[in-house]
Amino acid sequence: MKYSFYATPNRRNLNILNKWTYYPKDVLPMWVADMDFPAPIPILNELHRVVDQGVLGYEIPSKSLSETVAARMDHLYQWKVRPESVVTVTGIVSGFNVAARVFCSLKKGVLIQTPVFNEFHEVKNNIGIPQIDVPLVKSVDGNILHYEIDWDVFRKQVKKAGMFLLCNPHNPLGIIFSHKDLLRMAEFCIENGVVIVSDEIHSELLLGGNQFTPMAKLSPEIAKHTITLVSPSKTFNVPGLFCGFAIIQNKELRERYKKEVEHLRLHVNSMGLHAAQVAFSGQCDGWLRELRRYLTANRDFLVKYITENMPNVRTTISEATYLGWLDFTRTGIKGSPYKYLIKNAKVALSEGKIFGSDGKGHTRINFGTSRKILKQGLDRIRRALP
Repeated sequence: MKYSFYATPNRRNLNILNKWTYYPKDVLPMWVADMDFPAPIPILNELHRVVDQGVLGYEIPSKSLSETVAARMDHLYQWKVRPESVVTVTGIVSGFNVAARVFCSLKKGVLIQTPVFNEFHEVKNNIGIPQIDVPLVKSVDGNILHYEIDWDVFRKQVKKAGMFLLCNPHNPLGIIFSHKDLLRMAEFCIENGVVIVSDEIHSELLLGGNQFTPMAKLSPEIAKHTITLVSPSKTFNVPGLFCGFAIIQNKELRERYKKEVEHLRLHVNSMGLHAAQVAFSGQCDGWLRELRRYLTANRDFLVKYITENMPNVRTTISEATYLGWLDFTRTGIKGSPYKYLIKNAKVALSEGKIFGSDGKGHTRINFGTSRKILKQGLDRIRRALP
């Protein structure tokens, strides 16, 4: 079956703020991390089925759903997870905030690798704990950006943490961390009694044939110290349904975590439960294979366009996600490139500074859209550069 990603639905006619209505109509939105494609038909059919029966009552996660999540991990990674290790949460963001409430304190904060997903930076304020930064080290090859871990800083900073919040694949850099790097990070965490919370929400959005292995799959010892957060929301474009899962194989960690989830009364939207059941069942995998091909081609188009037409802009080559990281520091733009491009290009990217202070002069671009819209946005940016 062929799937089309060339046409995108009109979301401007919805009487509610979303990616397409947040900014004025003349601004092209390429910012927040949801795609412009419809969700897969099997998910939409299931949601229609639930709505058509007429009762939108309370629902709770079923044993079948936990079994489906566990089966998905086995299918994707040959990772054997018991269904009882799966804890349903209202999304990845609430999932790692719950973990911070349980495993961090005023003396032991949350360790993050910057620049990173803006919600990671909110944990310190949400929970009232220290934030410990380990900036990733940037290097440049032509106009291609690369980032690596500073191991001396990581080794020093991890001693101050109660929890290491890992983003893998990385948002906004698109990095898939190597087995070697994951093993070394885990080693330092285990040595210092630090719980690893691995946000793996983008793990099925693999580009160019790249492969992914969950942190907890690497060894039984690492699994004992790791909470893995997964969700269908990014992969199958259903982020507004707010459903995710914490996979916690260590019973003691799991019971502490579940107690906090129950204390906070974090009940998942029933539509999210139905969507997740279908998404992780394998019914949408043909759609996902085509999506990966399309996103890979979009990434390649983005990199080629910037290389050929915007020599003073530098970019990552994302290994996963539908997100690119753009460096405007050599362009002559004064101040925030995000603000400059809204005003002069009528394109809304994501402000780099929300990902950390090392994001100054940078933006994140969402290429999870049609090639036509992607080219239109890049054309506008090119014409607006000083």
